[in-house]
Amino acid sequence: MPTNPPEKPDVLSAEFAQDPHKYYKIMRDHYPVLHDEASGYYFVARYNDVARIYKDSVAFSNENYAFQMEPVIGKTLIQMSGREHAVNRHLVTPALRGNYLQELLPQVDELAREMIDEFRHSGRTDLIENFTKWFPINVIVKMLDLPHEDLPKFHDWYSSLMAFLANLTNDPEVHAWGMRTQRDYPAYILPIIAERRKNPGTDLISRLTQAEIEGEQFSDEQIKALIGLLLIAGGETTDKAIASTLKYLIQHPEQLAAVRANPALATQALVETLRYHPPVQIILRTATEDIDVSGTVIPKGSVVACVNGAANRDERRFNDPDKFDIFREDVNMNQAFVGSADHIAFALGRHFCVGSLLAKREAETAINQLLQAMPDIRFADGKEPVDAGMFTRGPERLDVEFTPVTQ
Repeated sequence: MPTNPPEKPDVLSAEFAQDPHKYYKIMRDHYPVLHDEASGYYFVARYNDVARIYKDSVAFSNENYAFQMEPVIGKTLIQMSGREHAVNRHLVTPALRGNYLQELLPQVDELAREMIDEFRHSGRTDLIENFTKWFPINVIVKMLDLPHEDLPKFHDWYSSLMAFLANLTNDPEVHAWGMRTQRDYPAYILPIIAERRKNPGTDLISRLTQAEIEGEQFSDEQIKALIGLLLIAGGETTDKAIASTLKYLIQHPEQLAAVRANPALATQALVETLRYHPPVQIILRTATEDIDVSGTVIPKGSVVACVNGAANRDERRFNDPDKFDIFREDVNMNQAFVGSADHIAFALGRHFCVGSLLAKREAETAINQLLQAMPDIRFADGKEPVDAGMFTRGPERLDVEFTPVTQ
């Protein structure tokens, strides 16, 4: 005898925010394309559907970034298509995947050591407030050769941009915060870009002012927007990826012990986290035509929310998907950081995250150095961390205890 399907989840409810994976399964099984009346968005939950949307840049465009990000930082690479996207991606790729990245790596290692030295003898710390929240921004600031004392500004700007991007309910305070960034961020960064163009050094801003392809160079406005994108894509998301990986390793002591014994497994731990609980839970696209997805016709012009967090736990694609397993065999480690990845955390296809290799290296460094500094790391007071966030998600705090290593 057929049973009635569960009630359609309310994606904007407090219950959904508290435990989205509970509702992701209901969506996959009963509402693979869920239309949310409040936002007007179509939430897509199954792996094959989400992968199809990312790979089909004709039927599903990035036009949504015109209202998600452009009002705050300008038009960025992830909003572009066609030749404009190809040229801009080609200009920036060498800085994030080429020799410059290799030159940067020793500095990434040193930054991690310096930050960990601040608390390695304390026996207790909140790893988010004292490490993961600031480590990726520190790396970006080093890349851009900007003043370290301005870190709080950068954090405020990328936090406002992230909130603006995820503002489904059009909260006026979030909008006002974004508009302050629209004013303050260009006033800060444009004079720096202009000066580096006149007197270039070896930093990323200088390299971007000199980059050229087919006679085209980045304008100051384009570099401003790109740096803004770098702040959001390289800041909060890497922060949450590192924090979540540490959280799940602590929850799985055998796997934590394996990573500690073989530091090369830190990469597998990161990749499994990207699948199990991606830092970017939702990425938007726009339907350019009326199109059928799993039996639901999404009208032309509609905003489509690709739910990475749901797709990555799809039983149709992964074995035992609700199990955190760094040794799983249905994710190819060799392609985990390119556009043909098995997991969906950086999107897929031509808009796959260009900074994925930088994020990978930051996370490997952070995980291995933290585990070395804290051999018996554990949650403080027996309390496990609580996740928060809708578009991006990760632990709010990561309070840990450990026995200080004497040297």
